[in-house]
Amino acid sequence: MTRPVETRLRPLRQRQSDSGMDNISLTLLAFSAAQIFVMLRVMLRPGRDPAARVAWVAVIAVLPVIGLIGYLMFGEVRFGRRRLSRVLKARSLLPCAQELRPANSERPRSGSHYEQLFRVGETIGGYPPVGGNRAQLVTDSEEFVNQLVADIEAATDHVHLEFYIWLPDRSGVRVAEALTRAAGRGVTCRALADGMGSRSLIRSRHWRAMKGAGVRLAVALPLGIPLLGPLRGRIDLRNHRKLVVIDGEIAWCGSQNCADAEFLVKRRYAPWVDVMVRCTGPVVWQSQHLFAGDWMSAGDESLVELLRQPAEPGDGGLIGQVIGSGPADQHSGVPQLFATLLYNARSTVMITTPYYVPNETIQSALCACARRGVMTTIIFPRRNDSRIVAAASRSFYPELLDSGVRIHEFEGGLLHAKTFTMDNEISLIGSANMDRRSFELNFENNLLLQDPAFTAALRRQQFEYLRQSVRVEEQQVRAWGMSRHLWHNSMAVLGPLL
Repeated sequence: MTRPVETRLRPLRQRQSDSGMDNISLTLLAFSAAQIFVMLRVMLRPGRDPAARVAWVAVIAVLPVIGLIGYLMFGEVRFGRRRLSRVLKARSLLPCAQELRPANSERPRSGSHYEQLFRVGETIGGYPPVGGNRAQLVTDSEEFVNQLVADIEAATDHVHLEFYIWLPDRSGVRVAEALTRAAGRGVTCRALADGMGSRSLIRSRHWRAMKGAGVRLAVALPLGIPLLGPLRGRIDLRNHRKLVVIDGEIAWCGSQNCADAEFLVKRRYAPWVDVMVRCTGPVVWQSQHLFAGDWMSAGDESLVELLRQPAEPGDGGLIGQVIGSGPADQHSGVPQLFATLLYNARSTVMITTPYYVPNETIQSALCACARRGVMTTIIFPRRNDSRIVAAASRSFYPELLDSGVRIHEFEGGLLHAKTFTMDNEISLIGSANMDRRSFELNFENNLLLQDPAFTAALRRQQFEYLRQSVRVEEQQVRAWGMSRHLWHNSMAVLGPLL
């Protein structure tokens, strides 16, 4: 007698069900194995901050899919083998900075209290401190653009320009047109722009016009095809430098991008408040060396011949040192520099920074600085263009205030200047923020200077920022509600991931 169809199909359905369950079990097992593997990788990865390890393990455990994808894309400072090989090859071709230091250039005297500051800077960027420099502080964004355009117009041999953000706004177009005119009269012009920060200019007619006029152009860390980006390394590694060298005689560095102070892409936070420094002397050669490494890493043109002879120091002048840093350089170089400055301060420290997401070393050094009796002041923008970073920054206020650090919040726009003055003699100015992006992910350029006159000028500007700021008091922070503290501290937990 023939069995009913339903009876005959039941074993087949059971086998299919068992097979489906087996597939699900194997998928879950494979996913769990991948989860454990990545967690072990987080714990075994060298050079990682313990807080970052804990944060990533927690995210991978609580949000497995998001955590795994996020870690694979952003969890490690992977520069990429091809990128790294280009950087190392370019640097191997460049002359050694120590060997070509001007013979009669002054260094900080042996045994000087500040000698070790420059020694730390030299271990990071490879450039020794050199004397015989001149430095002019420019604190107005419009004045910077005016002077930069004038310097380009006066150039006779070459102009080298490198910016993280270069916008096709009034200031950005003025600089582009000045380069176009310079190239037209036979000056060799090279411009390097970051692939993400300057993407609007790179896609614009102004970029094409410069190229058509003979300006040599290159893109630092191009975006390429977004989905394939992670295969070449982390997609959020950026060239954050602001650097100009003209005729090997003038160098500019500081915090201002090649854009209007109104910064139209984020106009609600305007004006963006920056400072730049215009230098002459041997630090110009160091800036040229730094640019050459970036240029040769982005393309095939060699600039070695431009670096055969260093700039000669002038009479007197100040001691300076260019400090370049980045993901292809010494690990934690920037936080080590900040910490060394703070631990060596004796009387005063004043800092301005738009983004404060420190590691434990920086936070402890700031607190210890104030506890030692050093008058320690730090100025943040009251309104930040990143709500997450602003919240993370404020989570550190209670400990800083309890240690005696004076916190002020600037109300005259977005204070974007990155400045550090110490003991009325030492200044640090450049592109690096006190955050983990500058510590680990960005290529930065800073200038360390020893000179009472320049430091006095920079401190006057810092006090001008202070005049436009409100002081944050302990009782004000204690009065914050639980929800606000929870928001701040939650964002701080994510600090190692930012």
